[in-house]
Amino acid sequence: MTSTSVRWHKKEDSWAIILGLGLIVVATLLFFANGAAILKLFSFKVPSWQTAANLPEVLLAVAQPAVLLYVLLGTILTIGASYLGFSRRAYFKGFTVLYVLALIVTILAGNSLAKAAQIESPLMALFVGLLISNLVKLPSWFTEALRTEYYVKTGIILMGATLPLTIILQAGPAAIGQALIVSVVTFSSIYLAATRIFDLDKRFAACLGAGGSICGVSGAIAIGGACRARQEHVSVAISLVIVWAVIMIFALPAASFALDLHPGIAGAWIGTSEFADAAGFAAAQAIGHEAAIRAFTLMKVVGRDMFVGVWAFIVAILSVTVWERQHVKDSERIDKREIWNRFPKFIVGFFLASIVTSLVIASLDTAQGAAYSKGILGLLKELRGWFFVLTFLSIGLTTRFKDLTSVGYKPFLAFAIGVAINVPLGYFLSTSVFDHFWIQL
Repeated sequence: MTSTSVRWHKKEDSWAIILGLGLIVVATLLFFANGAAILKLFSFKVPSWQTAANLPEVLLAVAQPAVLLYVLLGTILTIGASYLGFSRRAYFKGFTVLYVLALIVTILAGNSLAKAAQIESPLMALFVGLLISNLVKLPSWFTEALRTEYYVKTGIILMGATLPLTIILQAGPAAIGQALIVSVVTFSSIYLAATRIFDLDKRFAACLGAGGSICGVSGAIAIGGACRARQEHVSVAISLVIVWAVIMIFALPAASFALDLHPGIAGAWIGTSEFADAAGFAAAQAIGHEAAIRAFTLMKVVGRDMFVGVWAFIVAILSVTVWERQHVKDSERIDKREIWNRFPKFIVGFFLASIVTSLVIASLDTAQGAAYSKGILGLLKELRGWFFVLTFLSIGLTTRFKDLTSVGYKPFLAFAIGVAINVPLGYFLSTSVFDHFWIQL
């Protein structure tokens, strides 16, 4: 095995693609082999319940499929974790606890009061995770399983399977156009505020701008590496992304309901103004309509996330030719392959998933297509939900409010200026410029 292949197998994007597409392909093959009954063994929905007296009945209904799903997810995720360099034993042990928490959260979200308040299981997972992490010190073996990027990227690929390619092709140009406007304006506003108003280091400002304008945590890390920012600068940018992402989980859906926005428009606004993929999915799901989730996915994943590689390349050029000119040899050049190196590969998996399921449905007659959509895509949608619950538990369990208060007021205010520009701009673009695309969803 070459060193390149070893590096490829040690990236979360790679294993998200392997696991996501693997689940899609296996489920599809079982469908054609008349093995749909096997898939139903791993599928279940928590019945709605009202009081504690109903819980024994609920637990009895979900016990068998919950155990089988635990075996399936625990096995494939641990295999991937071992290749990624995690401790296999610690990961599986931690995942077991995480899955039990996910099951508890899903059952809690099935309560009639939670349903009435539109608190979906991912949002409930965030609440529970934040409560635990800020009251209890977590053991190190448990934190081995708290892999937000691992789960959310796999969930996004499964999302691609449930999003027809025709919708991506129809609304994709609008998503890219809206994302380009927002990313340029937001990055520029944060960068200029950080450097001109608060006199922060240019590389630090670039990390802050990337975190607020493109791909959140991944963007801050990619841009930080491209411009050789200090680790503490990247860490502060990540902390601010998390702070504002959590705020927007509640603020954007509440504002969307207050403004009576169409679900597709609300999802596009969330995709424009949320700062992290995982948090955005929670906010979009809180809208309570599949159109919101589709619009968010197109806006954030197809639109904003795709710019990570381009921004990393541009910032790398600025870093070498301007910011570090006195420290760099004239012969140093930026490798154009850096665009691909920084590009979030899980987006490729997202498109492939959509292509696979779209081609399968196109090859079937109407009755078979309906059966595939209900059986296979229905199961993949359920699995997507489980990955997002794992994601939000991981976010909550790794977020300590005490740690987030040490970032300093200058970077916070610089980021806040970007937020103050980003949110109304995203609203305007979603409701007045590209609204006809989002309403179609």
